[in-house]
Amino acid sequence: MVPFAGYSMPIQYSSIVAEHQACRTSAALFDVSHMGRLKFEGNGSEDLLDHLLTRRVSDMPMGRVRYGLICDENGGVLDDVLVSNLETPSQKRFHLLVVNASNRQKIIDWITPRMDDFPTVTMSDRTELTAMIAVQGPRAMDVCQRLFKSDPTKLKYYHATITDQMKKPVIVSRTGYTGEDGFELVVRAEEANRVWENLMLVGRDVGFTAAGLGARDTLRMEAAMPLYGHELDETIDPISAGLSFACNLKDRSFIGSDAIAKIAAGGPSRVRIGLLPDGKRPARDGLDVLTPEGKKIGTITSGGPSPTLDRPIAMAYVDAEFANLPSYQIDIRGKMVPATPTALPFYKRPAH
Repeated sequence: MVPFAGYSMPIQYSSIVAEHQACRTSAALFDVSHMGRLKFEGNGSEDLLDHLLTRRVSDMPMGRVRYGLICDENGGVLDDVLVSNLETPSQKRFHLLVVNASNRQKIIDWITPRMDDFPTVTMSDRTELTAMIAVQGPRAMDVCQRLFKSDPTKLKYYHATITDQMKKPVIVSRTGYTGEDGFELVVRAEEANRVWENLMLVGRDVGFTAAGLGARDTLRMEAAMPLYGHELDETIDPISAGLSFACNLKDRSFIGSDAIAKIAAGGPSRVRIGLLPDGKRPARDGLDVLTPEGKKIGTITSGGPSPTLDRPIAMAYVDAEFANLPSYQIDIRGKMVPATPTALPFYKRPAH
């Protein structure tokens, strides 16, 4: 257990590799209650979020979930988020914004003064009142479907619904951070233990496993999903990060849109790439990336062993002019280790 963003979080329950492999072959359960959950209600909540997010919110159908970014005026990323358009059984509509744990207070402080222009909208922090559980893996859907009043397998990717688990409300979202199919649940805090135990019981015979932060990181690295503080921060724009798909620039204006459009038109000065270092030594974040001739051109942002590929992998930012070299070097404690560029993601789940 380690302290993380004000919470005590598990690095691992058994072993990182065993938990990783369970997620790729059966399913793994992650307690992600540390993620921030902000609820927006009232007329105009979609207009407020349209103003704040790189993704368009005003045209989201009911039950849709979108990945987007909150940026500052210069296009620097303040956080990457998931926004959901939801409706309670009593037909009360709201938007749910899931933010990174370490950025929760920063985002609340960023949004609060900007709500003055949207007087009919209220924002409430639901993080402490709720818990969040991710169930990820190829068996997650079919095994867990009998636990819920509404069948989660009927949900399309990046869709969510409010249903019941033993007559208690639960938000089920077909999203995740592992590269596998599965869902994320938001439940009342007092229901969390019961829901977790039910999930573990129903998946016991097929190898469901509790997983910690260690496996969560190796899984998201294989899927080339950015982690705030590594691939994303306030000095990095979405275009450099390879997240242009998450920026709806046409016919809209949001905080940072002018700066992002300018970068998109002119091309970023640096880009995110995938690397396969030779040998077995992992290339950790912060290490220098060099050309074959020894010129420093970038920095590793995430790196480590890949249990699925059984070799080290790494993501890095390099100067755009050197983004397509046939080979690179990584300075690992003074030793120049060759590295081969590779397309991202490192891992894609098999098509069903």
